[in-house]
Amino acid sequence: MALRFSANLSWLFPELPALPARLEAAAAAGFGAVEAAWPAGCPAQELRAAAERARVRIALLNMPPGDPEAGELGLAAVPGRQAAFRQGLEAAVRYARAVGCRRIHVMAGRVPLGTERAAVAGEMETTFIENLRYAADLLSQEDMIGLLEPINNRITDPRYYLNTPHQAAAILEKVGRPNLKLQLDLFHCQIMDGNLSRNLETYFPLIGHIQIAQVPGRHEPDSPGELNFPYIFELLESLGYTGYVGCEYAPKGE
Repeated sequence: MALRFSANLSWLFPELPALPARLEAAAAAGFGAVEAAWPAGCPAQELRAAAERARVRIALLNMPPGDPEAGELGLAAVPGRQAAFRQGLEAAVRYARAVGCRRIHVMAGRVPLGTERAAVAGEMETTFIENLRYAADLLSQEDMIGLLEPINNRITDPRYYLNTPHQAAAILEKVGRPNLKLQLDLFHCQIMDGNLSRNLETYFPLIGHIQIAQVPGRHEPDSPGELNFPYIFELLESLGYTGYVGCEYAPKGE
């Protein structure tokens, strides 16, 4: 089966200010699906109407990030922010239901400022597991899937809590909910661990969504870089991957 690609509207078509316009541009470029970070400022009915006009599916949305001015990028693993996490989850579910999206990225969040990762790792894991169980129960009522994405802490976000597929897989095993899956961004995976073929094969049963960008520039897959995407795409097809491949990169060319 041929791979299906999703345009990440938070990265692609930056010359267009509004998500509905970016969605229409994605459809014109041949994408059958789109995804986005939390669509703040874009009413759900506007995005749904644009998707229906363009006959494009909304494949994935992020949860609200928390308080960006306070440096937050997700709340699921942040101690003391459980109430805000639940509010954000409920908002994400309402929005996803309204636009017909079945996958929500449950962002782990950052190690709090002024603390050392090693000192708070245990408390953050406990918080993460508790919040994920709550999220899984709520999402199951809507027939939705929650996704965990490891983000590299070498280049992109030194304070992000969830960094590797191995760490995410261990969390998923402890949570033990079938509607929680791994969101594997190959850009982050290559930076943290490399060994992409083996990682894809090892974690394939857990994968609910894949994202791509060339390394190290985070540009188009066919731009110069470390990753051999024709080989990776063939591997995904041979593994029988049927989900979407999210194009989350900063466009360099036209």
